[in-house]
Amino acid sequence: DTIGRIMAERMGRSLGQTIVVENTTGAGGSIGVGKVVRATPDGYTLGIGHNGTHVINGAIYPLQYDLLKDLEPVAMITTNATFLVSKTAVPARDLKELIAWMKLNKDKVSIGTSGPGAPAHVSAVYFMQLTNTQAQIIHYRGAAPAMQDLIAGHIDLYFDQAVTAVPNIRAGKVKAYAVTAKARVAAAPDIPTVDEAGLPGLYMAVWHGIWAPKATPKNIVSRLNSAVIEALADPAVRKRLGDLGQDIPPREQQSPEALGAYQKAEVDKWWPLIKAAGIKAE
Repeated sequence: DTIGRIMAERMGRSLGQTIVVENTTGAGGSIGVGKVVRATPDGYTLGIGHNGTHVINGAIYPLQYDLLKDLEPVAMITTNATFLVSKTAVPARDLKELIAWMKLNKDKVSIGTSGPGAPAHVSAVYFMQLTNTQAQIIHYRGAAPAMQDLIAGHIDLYFDQAVTAVPNIRAGKVKAYAVTAKARVAAAPDIPTVDEAGLPGLYMAVWHGIWAPKATPKNIVSRLNSAVIEALADPAVRKRLGDLGQDIPPREQQSPEALGAYQKAEVDKWWPLIKAAGIKAE
């Protein structure tokens, strides 16, 4: 919602239009995506979403639309690395020690998530598969209560987005073992990447994009994309997004084609894992 409002304000200036932000909740965001799918393809209805709404939901909900075929990609706008963090009482000093500790305590370890099928849930399942570890998965209604219980010591581990993980890491409220990205995060430069920590391949970024209804004319998609690019080049917008822990993708990754290709690659990567693990929405 916050990212959408920042983008709407700046894009509206480029387009000479007032963009109204409508926050539609329900079914993990799939109801809001459905409204965009059914909207008139004239460029006046857009949807902002992320890998939860535009990738994961397709594997856990019986959607009445096709995420890859029924929407027109406009642009990727942000990415957000996630951190593997633990309560401070966990004795492990690095990722290798954490994995060893989990294997010694396989019937006792717990991992929190922000909800069934959420990126934090998928990350936890993927992590356990890669490391051959086990843990009890505890679902919460959102990220805030999961982090609160981690800080309080009620759960052991959690995959959290940079925007909330970094302040708690800096404050010493949680321990961090790795960032699930190929590069370190500037706001937490001492935390190694998963490659550096000894677990290559555990890449799980939360990313946001903008889509239009399918069959939106290409010239309109191009104009909307230009408005996004102008917004992302604005220093004020970059600062506001950066303050939220968001990274802005390179210019070559901001095209409609780049978003479509990235979304397809994410579907190919995550759907088999999600379905094999039996992850379902509740």
